[in-house]
Amino acid sequence: MTIASSAFLKNPYPFYETLRAVHPIYKGSFLKYPGWYVTGYEETAAILKDARFKVRPPLPETSVKYQDLQCVQRQMMLFQNQPDHRRLRTLASGAFTPRMTESYRPYIDETVHHLLDRVQGEKKMEVISDLAFPLASYVIANMIGVPAEDREQLKEWASSLVQTIDFTRSRKALTEGNHTAVQATAYFRALIQKRKRHPKQDMISMLLKGTENHKLTEEEAASACILLAIAGHETTVNLISNSVLCLLQHPKQLMMLKENPDLIGNAIEECLRYESPTQMTARVASEDIDISGGTIRQGEQVYLLLGAANRDPNIFTNADVFDITRSPNRHLSFGQGHHVCIGSSLARLEAQIAMTILLQRMSGLKLAGSEFQYRPLFGFRALEELSVTFD
Repeated sequence: MTIASSAFLKNPYPFYETLRAVHPIYKGSFLKYPGWYVTGYEETAAILKDARFKVRPPLPETSVKYQDLQCVQRQMMLFQNQPDHRRLRTLASGAFTPRMTESYRPYIDETVHHLLDRVQGEKKMEVISDLAFPLASYVIANMIGVPAEDREQLKEWASSLVQTIDFTRSRKALTEGNHTAVQATAYFRALIQKRKRHPKQDMISMLLKGTENHKLTEEEAASACILLAIAGHETTVNLISNSVLCLLQHPKQLMMLKENPDLIGNAIEECLRYESPTQMTARVASEDIDISGGTIRQGEQVYLLLGAANRDPNIFTNADVFDITRSPNRHLSFGQGHHVCIGSSLARLEAQIAMTILLQRMSGLKLAGSEFQYRPLFGFRALEELSVTFD
């Protein structure tokens, strides 16, 4: 099975299990670049927390052809190591405190109702285009400080750029992504200039404020906004759509949630574990490192298969069973260590609110079909679309 095959995209978990049966850290070359494929939970968690395993921009240093895209990626917090990562994260973290996240609850609630109002009388909806994507788009645009009239553009940029950080990327995706990087950088630099003159209560103004020890260049601020646009769309859209699919495919679990709505937090955690929105993240060894009975050499690539770690039977009882009462549920869907997802609490909140209101309002919610297409991405568990009907 190849990673681009429809069988893998439909269900990657048997492939993960095959690798883990050989060894939780398996050396192979399933992608363009050979490396170590990590399917074990303990090994994945250890590598995520070990600073000797470095992050790196997806494009090689020699990518002159896509230099605008490469420049944006290099400035992103996601691809920075210490001390630059700490400086960028310190500045951005103010927008994601528990208090700030909770302050978005009324806006998320109102937006979900507004989106469902549009389709209530239709008796059918497409979960991604009617709910998940616009919700994620409105929330992240509002947080960054992107005006309402530019949100559609932000959505398009996020869709283009996410393909450039996935290992299945094509030359066409990189060429389009490079063009997008130029457009998005110019847009955000212009918006940054406006905020310098007229600060607001938004992410851009917060990034610009900084402190004496933590200052951002304009390029870093623009790249931070682009990263938040990608992450704010991709993870949240996948989480919401995967959650709807998981619950509708498991009617007993859905009934349990309807009878006890307080289980919504638990349910979203299990959706995160069972169908992790981000399936893979990568590292590179900065020195020779002994782990799990083998040695990863300096410069070798390490591919952490989060979707596999989250179904490791050594950690999770009945790992392939969807169970919204599972506790504890120490999944790795948002990573661990320095690079743990900064927006995880916001993604959780959006998914919990969206799912709660959807189930309250749309009685008789059912899947409109039995076959589901996934986008051809290796690093993300992303449905093409998800049609449902309701009474």
